[in-house]
Amino acid sequence: MPEHATREDVWTAPVAPGPVDATIRVPGSKSITNRAYVLAALSAGQTLVRQPLDSRDTRLMLGALAELGAEHERTPEGVLVHPLTPGDGASVQVELGNAGTVARFTPALATLGTRTVRFDGDPAIRRRPVSPLLSALSALGAVIEDEGRGAPPFTVQGGGRLGGGTVELDSTASSQFLSALLLAAPAFDGGATVRLVGGAPPSEPHIAMTMDMLRRFGADPSREGSEFHVPHADLRRTDFTVEPDLSTAAPFVLAPLVTGGTVRIAGWPEHTTQPGDWLRSLVRELGGRAELDDHGLTVTGDGRLRGTRLDLHEVGELTPVIAALLCFADGPSVIAGVAHLRGHETDRLAALATELSALGAEVTDTADGLRITPAPLHGGVFHTYDDHRLVMAGAVLGLRVTGLQVENPATVGKTFPGFVDAWQELLG
Repeated sequence: MPEHATREDVWTAPVAPGPVDATIRVPGSKSITNRAYVLAALSAGQTLVRQPLDSRDTRLMLGALAELGAEHERTPEGVLVHPLTPGDGASVQVELGNAGTVARFTPALATLGTRTVRFDGDPAIRRRPVSPLLSALSALGAVIEDEGRGAPPFTVQGGGRLGGGTVELDSTASSQFLSALLLAAPAFDGGATVRLVGGAPPSEPHIAMTMDMLRRFGADPSREGSEFHVPHADLRRTDFTVEPDLSTAAPFVLAPLVTGGTVRIAGWPEHTTQPGDWLRSLVRELGGRAELDDHGLTVTGDGRLRGTRLDLHEVGELTPVIAALLCFADGPSVIAGVAHLRGHETDRLAALATELSALGAEVTDTADGLRITPAPLHGGVFHTYDDHRLVMAGAVLGLRVTGLQVENPATVGKTFPGFVDAWQELLG
């Protein structure tokens, strides 16, 4: 069982009074926002990032880039990001919080300046793996000291440039290791060729997202099987608009399957690389309807759910909300393919098994997922382990469970600062 944080506050998740009927607009994608900020910092000119997510993780990314030499300013249209500057050789510290994208995307950028950069953050980030990425950067010529931890805190000594070249990378624990190298590769003197070893990374859609955004900023990435190549390039894009976060939309998309009724998600894109787009297929598999038009996505359900078996390897971030949902199914379910979730904000599999079982369900964590046997649920404290996705899972459970207290709801500000208010609005 993972340790959970001391309860700072609790939110009594509201029970749905009946079928839902609401239109919701979710904030910008965290994954796209932070990738856009990194590519903007590596660009030759200023880039206006429109409709970005404003959350703890994205503010941490902007703060990290500022320490590395890429300033920014907020405007009525978005965030204007300035290019990285070499620096003056000073020593600085990058605050990581518990943001995986910041911990993994910014060390490569630190090699391009002349600063000595120490990376550290919340206690939880010190338990999240980063060793394969640091090893790959070191193989490309970076000077990194982590005292053998393979995790924060660690220090990068900027050399003003990085030669680049060919490197092997084990990205099985997180696709972010691969994305980190690919995003920075246009700024390496010789670009980078990354050969994956050890197996396929999780979340193929996030890799596709990285490749797509590199192209949008002027790079020419290519892939042949498990080998990726990004040549040196001068990036330039004057503005970039961020899509709504489809993974953050998950509890709203799935609510009608629990309560019956209809929810409309405004602005859902017709074409996207976001893994959350898979929710449309899930809704249909579980017995609901999902219809996409020019206005967004409309989801309708009747409050009845089928038990199922799901491989969530490519969409692991959706696991907490889906696991909560399946506690209301008409039979047992299995979630597989998500062993990598043990290295996220917390050990998500152990946390879900512990918390869902404590409320009355029969949930066990397996080597790569969860087995869920529905049973009558009762109220109680749902511990969230400083994990935003668990707050969202607690909200879904509360739709049918009276007296469910969700611990530390403010942690959802990592990706959706207004989540609690939006959820209350969903239920009228």
